[in-house]
Amino acid sequence: MTLETSQRLAVVTGATRGLGWASAVTLAEAGYHIVGLGRTVGALEELDDLILKQTGQRATLVPADLQEHDTIDRLGALLYDRFGRVDALVMAAGLLGGLSPVGHFTPKTWSQVMDVNLTANYRLIRSLDPLLRQSQAGRVVAFSSGITQRPRAYWGAYAASKAGLEAMIRCYADEMISTPVRANLLNPGPMATTMRKQAFPGENQDTLHAPEKIGPLVLEMCSPEFTGTGDLINLKDWAAETA
Repeated sequence: MTLETSQRLAVVTGATRGLGWASAVTLAEAGYHIVGLGRTVGALEELDDLILKQTGQRATLVPADLQEHDTIDRLGALLYDRFGRVDALVMAAGLLGGLSPVGHFTPKTWSQVMDVNLTANYRLIRSLDPLLRQSQAGRVVAFSSGITQRPRAYWGAYAASKAGLEAMIRCYADEMISTPVRANLLNPGPMATTMRKQAFPGENQDTLHAPEKIGPLVLEMCSPEFTGTGDLINLKDWAAETA
């Protein structure tokens, strides 16, 4: 397929569940063509079915494990050949890796967390940066966490990966200041997600916001009108300001 001139294209990682799923659905409902990345083919197909039902359009599905770096490296060329540009990159995929004293993480677990939360996002930017520059208003949204602002015991791997992500995105944002690309960070706060359940198995998730709560903020941050860059936006603060 080819994009209509006015239609924006969004690449969304972690699109098979949680924050990535909610982001993809909200953007699709707003008219974006979605390129959804996820590990589970069946869940990607469910996303496509929902988008088709709600918008009448198909998504582009990319089954991908973000630890398979060659897949990310090929993505840019494939999307360039098919679409010519990327208007928004939403990096929602994440891995907790369990909670443990720093010295007790196995090298394998530590590497997996860094791979998914940091290195894969670097490779996505490396692969898609030329396509984002082709957009009249390229936007990057990377999901961070309050743990970077308040590091605490047993969260070492996840906290370090997200702190690294924040530093990388701010560097990239500064590099893009003379281009149409803007890059920002989003902290959703506590959400009723699978990752949250892994970290707090005894918590009543009925007391938390559903992932869909994040959709309107993601949509705003992906819009051409959102011109801030290098910022960390907290959902709680944004919701209070827009109430």
